Amino acid sequence: MSQTLDAIHDVLASWVAPWLNRSLADIGAIAEVRLEGDIASVSLQLGFPCARHGQVLTDELQRYLEQLPGVAEARVSITSQVQSGAVQGQLQPLPGIGNVIAVASGKGGVGKSTVAANLALALHAEGARVGVLDADIYGPSQPTLFNTVPTEPPRPGPEGKFQPHESLGIRCMSMGHLVEPGTAMIWRGPMVTQALHQLLYQTRWGELDYLIVDLPPGTGDVQLTLSQKIPVSGAVVITTPQELSLIDARKAVHMFNKVEIRVLGIIENMSGFDCPACGERTAIFGEGGGRRLADEAGVRLLGSIPLNAGIRAQADAGHPTVASAADSDLANVYVNAALSMAAELSVAQRVVMPTIEMVD
Repeated sequence: MSQTLDAIHDVLASWVAPWLNRSLADIGAIAEVRLEGDIASVSLQLGFPCARHGQVLTDELQRYLEQLPGVAEARVSITSQVQSGAVQGQLQPLPGIGNVIAVASGKGGVGKSTVAANLALALHAEGARVGVLDADIYGPSQPTLFNTVPTEPPRPGPEGKFQPHESLGIRCMSMGHLVEPGTAMIWRGPMVTQALHQLLYQTRWGELDYLIVDLPPGTGDVQLTLSQKIPVSGAVVITTPQELSLIDARKAVHMFNKVEIRVLGIIENMSGFDCPACGERTAIFGEGGGRRLADEAGVRLLGSIPLNAGIRAQADAGHPTVASAADSDLANVYVNAALSMAAELSVAQRVVMPTIEMVD
């Protein structure tokens, strides 16, 4: 029996789980291992949500274990609890908000806001409580993406806080909710940073596991305010494969490193166009740029999202891909990227020692 237990632990120590990029043993996810006769029971504790895709882990691990001599049946159970990640400097996590994740790009026009919305929806679909803060004061996109463009500005409650708009299960606040559509914000930097501070702290967010912050392009006033005054658990940098995009994405990575905000990974958007007529993929913006940037920065490539007309149409309609086409291959790309992001954030927070038990 001890040889069977050793074999089980060898599997757990070598099996690289989807989204984690490392073994279950390496991340401390193994809470308990039991062997009763020829029945193996493994309990896993994950630090990221996986209400829908946890079954993928369960089924695959059970198949591996049931191939072992001495194991007739494997029973795998998974629990998950989102934990608050470490934040930069001496800042303290925001009350009620587990993790603030910044979604950034050095350059505009790379689809950052659409990716941010779909990441939020993917986390929500896996069981997390999620909000989106649209930090692009000059060019807010989230009201359009979530179909929450207001007919009139909201009024603050008695305590001076705004109720966030809620759509598709996501709580969202944006400058686009506070002004009439089409209004240009002709403000200098100090007013922009004050607006960001108010959007965050004067919104009644409630309890959230993740607050996704959709940053404007560049490394300017908003990014500086974020790094100095807002506790951030991690950042994701969006780029296209094109070198012009990579030049500025590298600056975004460098900025986060300088202000001690952990870069969770890179997402390559518009990675290739699949022709609907012939099925051939064309690398319109080049190939492999996101991978090169991730390798240079020493972080993960969380996902590569193709250039697809459906993504654009769904975003314009206020029902992004993960919500409007939840079972599609495109939605699955976003879900895998979101799970990889959340898993990467959870890894440094968890050290769980397994309980090992043999029962004759």
